[in-house]
Amino acid sequence: MAKDYYQILGVDKKASKEDIKKAFRTLAHKYHPDKKGGDEAKFKEASEAYSILSDDKKRAQYDAYGQTFAQGGAPGGFDFSGFGAEGFEFNMDDLGDIFGGFSDIFGMGNRSRQARGRDISIDIELSFRESVFGVTRRVLITKDSTCSRCSGSGAEPGTKTKQCPTCNGKGQIVESRRSPFGTFSVSSTCTTCKGRRVIPEKPCSVCRGSGIERRQEEITVVVPPGLDDGQVIRMAALGEAISGGATGDLYVKVHVRPDRRFRKEGYNIVMDLPIKVTDALIGSSRTIEALDGNVEIKIPPLRSTDEILRIKGKGVPVGQGKRGDLLIRVRLEFPQKVSSEAKTLLEKLRKEGV
Repeated sequence: MAKDYYQILGVDKKASKEDIKKAFRTLAHKYHPDKKGGDEAKFKEASEAYSILSDDKKRAQYDAYGQTFAQGGAPGGFDFSGFGAEGFEFNMDDLGDIFGGFSDIFGMGNRSRQARGRDISIDIELSFRESVFGVTRRVLITKDSTCSRCSGSGAEPGTKTKQCPTCNGKGQIVESRRSPFGTFSVSSTCTTCKGRRVIPEKPCSVCRGSGIERRQEEITVVVPPGLDDGQVIRMAALGEAISGGATGDLYVKVHVRPDRRFRKEGYNIVMDLPIKVTDALIGSSRTIEALDGNVEIKIPPLRSTDEILRIKGKGVPVGQGKRGDLLIRVRLEFPQKVSSEAKTLLEKLRKEGV
């Protein structure tokens, strides 16, 4: 009995190539024999259907003549002879995400993707004030960087490059690999030129043709205002370089030293201010030292303990000239000793109901 490839993939006969690809992805993930609950027979069946319907020529033949146009064996069998002596090919750029989890099993994968250098992580320590207003730091790190002599070309300055003989200037090597489901073409970066397509006639005397030099490099880290302890700054393309690939990233973890007077609550800065009982009763004025200079404040007569005084615009910078507030938590400070004269006055106040 002839198979209905459209029914196997669960698509309409007018389905687009993208719809067919999506349907196969779903079935491949569901039925792959190396997955728990997989079904090898259904996986082969879906692979067979996709190999036909994803190819415009084979699909047209199938639509015109049915499954028998490519069968050289028994009806219903999975015969590769209809696809040529080398079997059939998948476009790994399209299917890399399907087989990504099984690349180690098949010994294949989308190897044509650009290589990437290693990411680097460092730690820096900031004072509380630096974490509030931001700061610029210069740090010295040792890493693989683009060669300072040849600028990454791998060639000695003043000399020429030539086409890579291994990949014939394509930067990629294509090889065929057999699997239980046919022959797959796999692309990988050329190991001779590292994907650059050319090699130096005379290698650089510093990096010996690799284009990469391990050296110390000073990095400027701009810490934005308002960072909290433990936050991480990502600096793109400042990690380690790699020949023929993209440079990794630098991650800077921030550690903020606690301040004995100030702490942050969102964009506000909070501090405690001890005052005397008399100041709480009749009010007073005080000069306090904020993070960015002295501030004159007036303390009104308090109605309750732990009142908060708000000084606008003295908190954490928010952006476009705006800042949070400085919140001053007022707390009563009681004297250690009370003189006899003070006791007499306090007794009079108590009689007055104070």
